Amino acid sequence: MSMTANEIDALVRDAVFDPDNQVRERCQRAVRESASDAGIAPASIQGLYEAAGKGLYSGVTVPAINIRGITYQAARAVFRAALKNRVGAFIFEIARSEIVYTKQSPGEYATCILAAAIREGFKGPVFLQGDHFQANRGKYNSDPEKEVNALKDLIRDSINAGFFNIDIDASTLVDLERETLDEQQEKNCWVTAEMTRFMRSLEPEGTTISVGGEIGEVGKRNSTVEDLRVFMAGYLGLLDAGVKGISKISVQTGTTHGGVVLPDGSIANVKLDFETLGQLSRVAREEYGMGGAVQHGASTLPDEAFDKFPQVGTVEIHLATGFQNIIYNSPYFPKELLNGIYAHILDSYSDERKEEDSEEQFLYKTRKKAFGDFKKEMWDLPEENLMRIRETLEGRFSLLFHKLNVIDTVDLVDRFMVGWH
Repeated sequence: MSMTANEIDALVRDAVFDPDNQVRERCQRAVRESASDAGIAPASIQGLYEAAGKGLYSGVTVPAINIRGITYQAARAVFRAALKNRVGAFIFEIARSEIVYTKQSPGEYATCILAAAIREGFKGPVFLQGDHFQANRGKYNSDPEKEVNALKDLIRDSINAGFFNIDIDASTLVDLERETLDEQQEKNCWVTAEMTRFMRSLEPEGTTISVGGEIGEVGKRNSTVEDLRVFMAGYLGLLDAGVKGISKISVQTGTTHGGVVLPDGSIANVKLDFETLGQLSRVAREEYGMGGAVQHGASTLPDEAFDKFPQVGTVEIHLATGFQNIIYNSPYFPKELLNGIYAHILDSYSDERKEEDSEEQFLYKTRKKAFGDFKKEMWDLPEENLMRIRETLEGRFSLLFHKLNVIDTVDLVDRFMVGWH
C-alpha cells in the first residue's frame, strides 16, 4: 500500500528521532519495505564500472554525493534533479568520519535516502556508498588488530543497511619516509586486500559489492602512474585466485577536502592536474579493467572545472562541502540558528582551532560538526524554508549532472545493471 506524503514524512522522522531504539528500527524496516514495494532498492554499481573498464561506454563521471545534514530534505532535491534529467548514475555516500560527527548511522542514512526516493516517486536502483572507510594511522600503528576489527564492524553494519558500494581508504597508512614505493604502499595494500576479502564473505546472494581503493591521501602528494602500478601489484598479489578486486581507484591530483580556506573564509583557487588524472584513469581501465580513477575534494572547485572530468575519463567524483555551504549560506537558513551554531562551535570546539586560523577559517572548517549537534533543530525548520533550500540544492545538482554528463543515463544503468532488483 502506497503512503501519502505526510505519512512518509512522519515515518522517516520517527526512524531518526524516536527515543525508543526499537521504534526507530521498526520504522527503518518499514521504510525499506515500502521502498521495495515501490520498485526502489539499494544496489551495487559494479556492473556499470566493469562496463567502463571494458570500454563499453565513456565520457561519464558518476557524482558521489555526501549529505551531512537535513539528509531527507537534501536527498529529495537530488531525486527531483535526477528525475527531471533522467539521471540513473549517481551515488549517495557518507564517510566514516561523517557518520560520527553528523550522528548518522548507516541504517539511519540509508533510511533517509530511501524515504526521499519514495517521497519523490523515484524508481530504480539506489547506490549507497561508504566513503573513506579509513584506517586511522595512529590507532593502526598502536593496535593494528583493533583498528582492522573496527573497520570490519563498520563494513558489516553498512552492508546490512544496504551499502553495496564501499571505498576502503588505507592511503593514510602510506609511509612516504620508506625507501621504495613497494614499502611505502605495503600497509595500504594489506588492509585494502583484507577488507576486500571480508566484504566478499558478506555479499548478499547475486550482489557483487563495488569496492574502491585509494593510493594517495587527499591533500597530500599527488599520485603517479607508478604509484598505481605498485599498489595494484601488491594488492592483487594478496588476493586469492577468484576473489574479485577493486572496481576503481581514488587518487590525489591537487585538491583538498573542503577546499583551501583563506583568512576571510573564502576558498582559494586550486590547480588540479587533469593530465595526471586522465593518465591514471586510462591505466586503471586498460591494465586492470577498473572503471577508472576517482576524484575527491571537488565540490568547491569552480564550475568550469566540472566539464573536464568526463573528458579525461574520471569514473567518479566525490562532492560534499559545496552542498553544506549552500545550506548554511542560504538566506532561508535562519540567522538566529546560524549564530547559535557559530557560538556553539567557538565554545565547544575551541581546542581544535589552529593558532594560525582566523575565526572565519575556523568556523568554515568546523561547522560541518553542527549537522550532528543541531540535527533536530535543522530537521524542524519551517517547511517554507526547507522548500527554498531544496530548490537551490536541486538547481545545483542539476547543473552538476549536466557538467558530469550523467544526463539521460537511466538506460545506461539499466543496460549494465541486470538483476539489480
